[in-house]
Amino acid sequence: MKKIILSACLTLVYIYTAKAQSIYVVDYESRADVKVYVVDYESLADLLVYKQDYESRADGNEGDWYFVDYESRADVKIYFVDYESRADVKIYYVDYESRAGWKNSSKKHLMQ
Repeated sequence: MKKIILSACLTLVYIYTAKAQSIYVVDYESRADVKVYVVDYESLADLLVYKQDYESRADGNEGDWYFVDYESRADVKIYFVDYESRADVKIYYVDYESRAGWKNSSKKHLMQ
């Protein structure tokens, strides 16, 4: 019984302290973890991104992004490139949270 209660408590602690996917935009390509290009059409994107207003509402590596003001608080540092051919990941911003997610899951590891 004690193990079940302890397990339930640890699960709740994990749920409430799980870190959201926070994004920081760097000024130099060499400092980025991932190079990103914003495409004009959803069909061209690897990832559909929804910009969250609150860090607590962002959801891991599923396209819910919260942009932080400090590099040290970021899970992933990105750099926006000017040419699609230079990008690691192509994104498209969506208007609804429910539409966010990976279209090309083979690139999912880049944002972890």
